[in-house]
Amino acid sequence: MILPAISVVMPVYNVERFVRAAIDSVLNQSFEDFELLIIDDGGTDRSIDICREYVDPRVRIISQKNRGLAGARNTGIRYARADIIAFLDSDDLWHLDKLARHLDHLHNNPDIGVSFSGAHLIDDDGHDLGIDQTPKLRNIEPQDIFLRNPVSNGSTPVIRRQVFTEIARPSPDHPGEDVWFDESLRQSEDIDCWLQIALSTSWKFEGIPGPLTLYRVNAGGLSANVVKQFESWLYVRDKVRDLAPDFAHRWEATAEAFQLRYLARRAVRMRDRGLAFDLAIAALKRAPNVLIREPLKTSVTLLAALALRLMPTHLYGRLEGAVLARAGSA
Repeated sequence: MILPAISVVMPVYNVERFVRAAIDSVLNQSFEDFELLIIDDGGTDRSIDICREYVDPRVRIISQKNRGLAGARNTGIRYARADIIAFLDSDDLWHLDKLARHLDHLHNNPDIGVSFSGAHLIDDDGHDLGIDQTPKLRNIEPQDIFLRNPVSNGSTPVIRRQVFTEIARPSPDHPGEDVWFDESLRQSEDIDCWLQIALSTSWKFEGIPGPLTLYRVNAGGLSANVVKQFESWLYVRDKVRDLAPDFAHRWEATAEAFQLRYLARRAVRMRDRGLAFDLAIAALKRAPNVLIREPLKTSVTLLAALALRLMPTHLYGRLEGAVLARAGSA
């Protein structure tokens, strides 16, 4: 059997509005030697019916009871046949040269285990938000991942199978299976995995220039989801304490402040006046050095949260897009 060069893992759960565009962005890649593993995670809409319309032999659909995003990614890794595994969330899109560029990057740099890129942000309707995620690309240290997560989102990384081999652990819920993403997490499961790699292996993280992913931002949502995301992040922080206590002691306050600032920006976009301001202030209280590390982004976040709290909604709406776009997305 001739094995594909890359396995693409795409979890699918109730994304009928977006999944066709996501699949097309894979099948239209300039590099064609891949398999696309669509992990049907037990959704209830027409997503998988749409997936079944594709007759391309590179597409494989694997169905399971709902296990969440982490569980779907774990299933994809388990079924992947290639030595390089790429991830795409089914509401995001790829640039047509993404796989080609990452494959070259990994082949030319055998010490790199995780190749990633920046991303361009779009809304639910696919409209350009005018914002790029432009992370640090080189000389990535574990603290970079803990503080700012340069991998950015779950649709940017392309990873060697050997990396996953080194962090595999027995599943606590499914005897006989190994897992790589923590299935007890419904948020923050990606940064948890990247930290496991960074703190327990010698593989390097490195990015390549350009926004090769179109990352879809849901402008709505509930304040409760922001709180749950912070609770998930705190769970990851506690795991880091167990894995590398000296590292956690040195970096966790600043990492928590960056996370609070990120959530403050989410709350600003949700127009949650009280939560946005409270999170922005909490970030500064937890580690005031975030204002020194990233003065523009931190100042703009605080000012946006303050303006949201004090200004009439119709006046703030005119200001919001330009202010947040100027300081970036996270």
